[in-house]
Amino acid sequence: MKRLQGKEAAAAGYKKRTQISNAIIFCCLALVGLLFILPFVWMTVVSFERYANVQPPFPPSFIVKNPSWFNFKIITENGALLKAYRNSLVIAVFSVAVNMVAVMLGGYALAKGRFRGKNLIFTIILCTMMIPFETRMIPMFKMFANLGLTNNFLPLILPNIIDGFGLMLARNFFSKLPDSLGEAARIDGAGPLRVFAQVYLPLSTPIMATIAILKFMDSWNSFLWPLVILTGTETRTVPIFISAFSYEGGTRAAGSTMCVAFMGIIPVLIVFLLLQKYIIQSIALSGVKGE
Repeated sequence: MKRLQGKEAAAAGYKKRTQISNAIIFCCLALVGLLFILPFVWMTVVSFERYANVQPPFPPSFIVKNPSWFNFKIITENGALLKAYRNSLVIAVFSVAVNMVAVMLGGYALAKGRFRGKNLIFTIILCTMMIPFETRMIPMFKMFANLGLTNNFLPLILPNIIDGFGLMLARNFFSKLPDSLGEAARIDGAGPLRVFAQVYLPLSTPIMATIAILKFMDSWNSFLWPLVILTGTETRTVPIFISAFSYEGGTRAAGSTMCVAFMGIIPVLIVFLLLQKYIIQSIALSGVKGE
């Protein structure tokens, strides 16, 4: 009897310590999350502050004292921001499309394909991730300039076909799916492309959503390469527009600048909120072992 009571007391003590530990971890994570979100809150407050262009709120305030749409009217009155939005959306959507086709086919081939040198090819692809973009930028610019594609969206879209990180994610995901699914389809007479399209691709929605989010964010936030290859004002993307936005004389208006930055993160936020559940699914499925 005493032994049973001792076990119950020990279990109760362990449960209490676990609850206290979880509470401490939650409070620490909540504090870190608050520190990360405060700059975005301040950016939003300044965007809606009527007189932020004249006198930015300092020290930072997290309450809008004079709410107004004045800053939004300023940045949208000449249509330049809408053009930048259109340009960034076109580049991001097509970048995601070509990248998705390339990495899903390549990842499936590297995971389920049976050919010599597969592991060596995958190793070489991983090694390309260690090459800084700055070392490739000048040769890429010369190549596209010789093709007459400067100030064009194609140099921003076509390089997304080669994506070592996306190939790694797709390959690792397909490696976790059972081989028996493809073998059963091949017994029924399905060819390689049919096995990929009708068996494995419908199961890969989580990793496709993850890759789409990462590639969309990468394309939307890209600054250096678009700044180099896009030479005209009509082809500006949102990051370039944000960097170039200023009043006459070069003096930046805090309210309008923060408003442009606020508008710039909205598409990324929407895409992430729509597809975030698939990221969780891809993480959960990554623990499933193939047969």
